[in-house]
Amino acid sequence: MPVWLRDYSWRQTDSAVYLSLPLRGARATPANIFCTDRYLKVSIPPFLFEAVLYAPIDDTNSTAKIGNGIIFFTLYKKEIAMWDSLMMENANKEKLQYLRESAVLKAHEKAKEEAEAKKVTKQEHKKYALEATMKLEEVERKRIENLKEQERQKVTRELELWKKQQTDIARQERIQRERELHQEVEQLKERQKLKINKLRIPNEGTSTKGPRSDSMFSENLKEELLPAPRSAGTIKINFTSRVFPTALRESRVAEEEEWLHKQAEARRTINADLSELEDLKEDEKNPDWLKDKGNKMFATGNYLAAVNAYNLAVRLNNKLPVLYLNRAACHLKLRNLHKAIEDSSKALELLTPPVPDNENARVKAYVRRGTAFCQLELYAEGLQDYEAALKIDPKNETIEKDAEKIRQIIQGTLQDS
Repeated sequence: MPVWLRDYSWRQTDSAVYLSLPLRGARATPANIFCTDRYLKVSIPPFLFEAVLYAPIDDTNSTAKIGNGIIFFTLYKKEIAMWDSLMMENANKEKLQYLRESAVLKAHEKAKEEAEAKKVTKQEHKKYALEATMKLEEVERKRIENLKEQERQKVTRELELWKKQQTDIARQERIQRERELHQEVEQLKERQKLKINKLRIPNEGTSTKGPRSDSMFSENLKEELLPAPRSAGTIKINFTSRVFPTALRESRVAEEEEWLHKQAEARRTINADLSELEDLKEDEKNPDWLKDKGNKMFATGNYLAAVNAYNLAVRLNNKLPVLYLNRAACHLKLRNLHKAIEDSSKALELLTPPVPDNENARVKAYVRRGTAFCQLELYAEGLQDYEAALKIDPKNETIEKDAEKIRQIIQGTLQDS
């Protein structure tokens, strides 16, 4: 049987009623209070307080403050008037039951309307976000297309210029070859004329001595008619030194030099890291050993040392989600909230695909990231992470209570005690 709370006190003005209800050592939360425009109920087992109010109140603006073993209600009247009493008097049980049921029904309808309104608002926000995303994507797509078109036009101009240069070079080479060939033909004609003239002079001034002199002249003529062989030469060709396979005229020198500089910096960093790791002991090169060491440091409250151990373990093996998960816990203790969010997100990326074996780790990652969001006063993001953890472990009462507190903070109903 419930124990009725009857030792209350109340006072009123024309516009409000002030009710003070002692709790007799019981601890109350906003979940123990139920209020509508005509009905007020406080249920803290085994204690119970119930009141069918004398006149309607504005249950939306009315407040309840819990503290020092007392619940203090401020109930704003819908109509400005003085009440004869706090509760409705001379009401039979049937009427009271009807008022109770009506109050519960109105509360359910109000909750349903609020849920529908939130649903509609959420859908509108999603629609707006989708439209904004589509607009941004369209702008980005047009920008990329413009860049591609500008690059295509640039390459086309460079190609046309190169073709024109090659055509001019080929035409000049052809003209030069024709000139050289013409000069060689002219020289050959001149040499033949000279030799023929030389052969005619001896025939006129000397007598013939038979076939021997004729054959000698014919042999000399055959030898003189053959052109001299061309002189040998070497053509030296120089090529531009290139790291990339594209030709220099088709490349972007500034971007390539920046890329080479970054590659050199990355190689120097890797070599420096390797030189540092070579000085470690064999145990210190084991990520599992470093994880256990970090856990021991965390247990003793030495969070900075634990972070250093986890950092070295991550450098040795950056594919273990437990390292990021434990380091996120250290960052929460050190109030490095953004780093805690980053490590929790990295752990969730590595905990894929979601399987029963990694449920506990995923719950921890969501809770730690949600805690960091809430400490940054980003309650909406924190509530999303807590709800994601509840989907994995719906029976976890601690996470459910924390999620309910975050909802109340968002809704503005949680009052400072």
